[in-house]
Amino acid sequence: FARQWLAGGHEVFALSRDPRSSKGLAGLAKAHPATLHMRACEVTSDASVNEARRAVEAAWDRLDILVNNAAVYGGESRDVASLDLDEIRRTFEINTLAPLRMARAFQPLLRKGDHPRVIHITSLMGSIDDNRSGGRYAYRVSKAALNMVSRNLAHDFKKDGILSVALHPGWVRTDMGGPDAPLGAEEAVASLIRTIAALETAHNGGFYDREGRPQPW
Repeated sequence: FARQWLAGGHEVFALSRDPRSSKGLAGLAKAHPATLHMRACEVTSDASVNEARRAVEAAWDRLDILVNNAAVYGGESRDVASLDLDEIRRTFEINTLAPLRMARAFQPLLRKGDHPRVIHITSLMGSIDDNRSGGRYAYRVSKAALNMVSRNLAHDFKKDGILSVALHPGWVRTDMGGPDAPLGAEEAVASLIRTIAALETAHNGGFYDREGRPQPW
């Protein structure tokens, strides 16, 4: 996301647990010193998220797009007998509660934004209708709950003109998706960015794939 938005002439504020450890961000910082801002942020911490919000406020007077894309897989948990409830709680904290925490913290800046949008990177594995195989409790449950968070925020933020949308990128070759995924990150993000740019009021609260096609709840 950062690379493609920067290449398009946009300004980006990248939050990660440790920006200094990211070779990708380090390279982008050298190439875009005036338009890429970076800040360490632990999305499971209210204090850390609020500090990040203050840093963004110090740099910008508004926020147009908030992308919630921090996530963990949470293990296989193929059946009830193999469940690790502590791992599920941790997964829920990152995949579900962190996006809610971020949206709440950045709402004041989003109110001032140009066509403001909150984008939740979700998964079809969170779809109840599409669950034909079971298993993967932590990831499925946390993403299903994230989809509800997105829909609830759509109602809550409607009065401020802020859209909240859940987007499924597909199976992508990332650290979590693994090397066998059929889709490269660059291709997936390019499609997502086009879809994000095209979002209108009618899309508020929806669940779509990277091309903007509605997905089953």
